[in-house]
Amino acid sequence: MKLHQRTARPAPAPAVKRAARRILVVDDEPGIRSPIGCTLAAAGYLPEFAANRAQALRQALERHYDLIILDLVMPDADGAYILDRMLSAHPDQAVIVVSYVDDTSTKVNCLERGARDYLTKPFSQAELLARVRARLREDDPSRGHPINSGEVTGAAEVVRAGSLTLDVAHLAADIGHGPIPLTRLEFMLLRELAEHAGRPVRKGKLLASVWGCEFGPRSNIVEVCVRRLRSKLGFDLIKTVRGKGYQLADRLPDRAEPFYQWPQWSKAVTATTANRRVR
Repeated sequence: MKLHQRTARPAPAPAVKRAARRILVVDDEPGIRSPIGCTLAAAGYLPEFAANRAQALRQALERHYDLIILDLVMPDADGAYILDRMLSAHPDQAVIVVSYVDDTSTKVNCLERGARDYLTKPFSQAELLARVRARLREDDPSRGHPINSGEVTGAAEVVRAGSLTLDVAHLAADIGHGPIPLTRLEFMLLRELAEHAGRPVRKGKLLASVWGCEFGPRSNIVEVCVRRLRSKLGFDLIKTVRGKGYQLADRLPDRAEPFYQWPQWSKAVTATTANRRVR
């Protein structure tokens, strides 16, 4: 009887983790920004928000975004002007225009100015998400398309504030002890604090910038996220400023370490759990 020799299959190549795609949502209406932000976050994207012309131009010109969703009509600016400024600085920037204006001439004008798509309000979140995915596929480098001019190639984008370094591509934070992976929301909250280093950021501002959703005044999602960040990066990193919100510490102690690296951490957890059982 002839035995068949089994050959070992080569191990599959490790999957390459794609950096989360960043999307700027420019709209003056919270009722529009909130559901768009929630939809994008749920789909795995990193949404950021601008509510007026100044915010939109500052963020679009200073940062790289894989896609911008731009409201055409806002109280303090003509969306076409913002579109022109964005594309003048970054000609390859992908922009989807959204507007209640549905006449053909306006749509053609925006597309000829360089917008990738035009979506008339009101629209379903499913349709918006489908168009977002379609536009991002067009600019996917793995498909042979050019990378947006605003992206820095050959080096990871980082944000620094004091002893804190944030790796945007890998959603990681480093306070001098090596990179610590964060969830998307943890990273967005920490980045918001880093970009306001030296100043406290109110809870309402964090809710709008990070979650983009409306929550009641008793919601504790910010507190929960801050607590998780402190547990990962050390309690000294984020200060609670009474009546003003949260602020990054100006300077960390020389031996500041992430809480879960402290030798006494496991003992503290064990003792706390035992006490709860006794009660």
